Amino acid sequence: MRANRMAVVAGAIVLAVSAAQAQTPPAQDWLEANLWTQRSIEFKANALAVYALGRIRLDEALADRKWTAAPVEQTGDYQNLPPAIVLDIDETVLDNSLYQVWSMKTNTPFSVPTWNLFCADKVSRAVPGAVEFTKYAESKGVKVFYISNRGVEVEKPTRENMETLGFPMGGNVDTFLMQNEQPGWGSKKGTRRAVIAKDYRILLSFGDNYGDFDDRYTQSEDDRLKTFAENGPRWGREWLMLANPTYGSFDAATFNYVYKLPPDEQRAAKWKVLEAWRGPKN
Repeated sequence: MRANRMAVVAGAIVLAVSAAQAQTPPAQDWLEANLWTQRSIEFKANALAVYALGRIRLDEALADRKWTAAPVEQTGDYQNLPPAIVLDIDETVLDNSLYQVWSMKTNTPFSVPTWNLFCADKVSRAVPGAVEFTKYAESKGVKVFYISNRGVEVEKPTRENMETLGFPMGGNVDTFLMQNEQPGWGSKKGTRRAVIAKDYRILLSFGDNYGDFDDRYTQSEDDRLKTFAENGPRWGREWLMLANPTYGSFDAATFNYVYKLPPDEQRAAKWKVLEAWRGPKN
């Protein structure tokens, strides 16, 4: 009898420990970043502040015909061209944290097939302030263009997702310039900005990644800092950056953009470059 009772107690303990282990989430690099994006007031306030500044800068740019956000691509007599703005899509106007959290909780690395399935599901949400700002720009007679590194194969569901959310669609002008939509339209966005700059004066650029503004984003960390400094006067004026701590060229720069490296080696590279306080004195 006593033995049976002890066996029952032991079994209950095993079940309790197993349940506790099942409820304890594994350590995950993305936890804080995804929590901040989905749940924090700070994320919403930051996005609203960027788009509020965008309204101020847009009005200034409309009044200054020499103003352009495409210093490399905008050439010739651009001052009299009709005005336009350029926005990245992912994590700039669309919040894709649902995909990031799925990837984190299932321990599934990013892949084009799963990403395309997510895009096709049309469940991305609008970044706070993005719809209102783009509508404001449209009301001022400014054409709103989207340069995205989503593949051309998901252009249709991307358009449908954004139209449902209320973003300007461009009317009879194709304002969605997707990766690989045309020859030479790779991950670097300068070729697509150049297409827009032929017919429009680009007033503002919005993004969440350095590559949304400058094609030199795949340089070393030191060189990225140099080009960042070269562009110093543009930040907060004609170039407006949204905060995205979940992914981007900022972390890939630490392991020289070698995405095939195992996750442990990528993590080690990130860990190595971080600077720390020396700690309390003995």
